[in-house]
Amino acid sequence: MKMLQNKNILFPELSYQIIGCAFEVYNTLGAGLLEKQYQKAMSLEFKQKGVSFTEQTYYPVEYKGTNIGKGYMDFLVEEKVVVELKRGDHFSRTHINQVISYLKYSGLQLGILIHFTGDSVKHKRILNIE
Repeated sequence: MKMLQNKNILFPELSYQIIGCAFEVYNTLGAGLLEKQYQKAMSLEFKQKGVSFTEQTYYPVEYKGTNIGKGYMDFLVEEKVVVELKRGDHFSRTHINQVISYLKYSGLQLGILIHFTGDSVKHKRILNIE
């Protein structure tokens, strides 16, 4: 079987690995847990799979060169991909905008928003095209 690959997709293998970890966590734990519990399980799964990551990665929020606050993204994987975890069945504009701002402040190009739903895992790749 021949695999088709779009050469314009950012980090396809790493994305596949990240999403695979999310499915492994869901298949093991199931639905209905708190977001923090899924996050701890993702951390363990990343370690088990040998995926390099930092958890609760700090980033400063600046306005015209002045630090006005701070934020924390759930995961920064391989210094390339922002991963944000949520629970619930629908992608909200607020959650998408949250990932977009992480990409903006980190200068990275790819974020993956992962939802642990009542019956599966949903994910959305979000690009920083600026």
